Amino acid sequence: MGIVIAAITKDLAPNGSLRASINLGNSVLAQGMPTAPTGVTVDIAREVGARLHVPVELVCFDAARKSYEAMTAGQADICFLAIEPAREAEVAFTAPYVVIEGVLVVPQDSAFTTAADVDRAGVRIGVQRGSAYDLFLSRTLQQASVVRGDEGVDELRAQGLEVVAGVRQPMTEFVATHPEVRLIEPRFMQIQQAVGTTRTRKPETVQFLRDVIEELKASGFVADALRRANQSDALVAPPG
Repeated sequence: MGIVIAAITKDLAPNGSLRASINLGNSVLAQGMPTAPTGVTVDIAREVGARLHVPVELVCFDAARKSYEAMTAGQADICFLAIEPAREAEVAFTAPYVVIEGVLVVPQDSAFTTAADVDRAGVRIGVQRGSAYDLFLSRTLQQASVVRGDEGVDELRAQGLEVVAGVRQPMTEFVATHPEVRLIEPRFMQIQQAVGTTRTRKPETVQFLRDVIEELKASGFVADALRRANQSDALVAPPG
């Protein structure tokens, strides 16, 4: 077993430390400042490093797009991203460890009541550029258009957009303090958050990551990490 772990370590952390790309733009997965991040992704990264007997370097970004670009540019060894076809060409994913929801927000006086209502000509949907919901809507919308910005809610307000998409937890918090907007229920998508690494890794390395994630879900590790971060343990993904 030691020989196998040594080979995986050499493949996954060739520089002697495990560089983990952390997206601080998703408050469900990571919190805090780049100098001292916390959250379920940070806990998983450190656990993977511990199993490989290497130190962990947390490389933090404020958006999923930047985290993905760091992974594909060779600036990180593992990443924590939503599984999306546009990313799978470059990234080998585990099964999800957490499943969160994408929701839509509209002005309070909007006529839209369901997610299906918004897909019509002339409707503009604000998204965070390169996010999972950007990728999902870009490949599924038939008539509505996507407006990309650094923060979808800001685009809604600045440009008078008809709809904005985002992750349920921060969007719910926003709506609670802004009575001029409301959520459309139910969710329009599930966002399956997984651990990824480049497809240049050996099959046994990718399998190691997949096995670790399944073990961390089954043991309660992921649920405990979510609770410590004040997130619901109901977000834990089912077995892969």
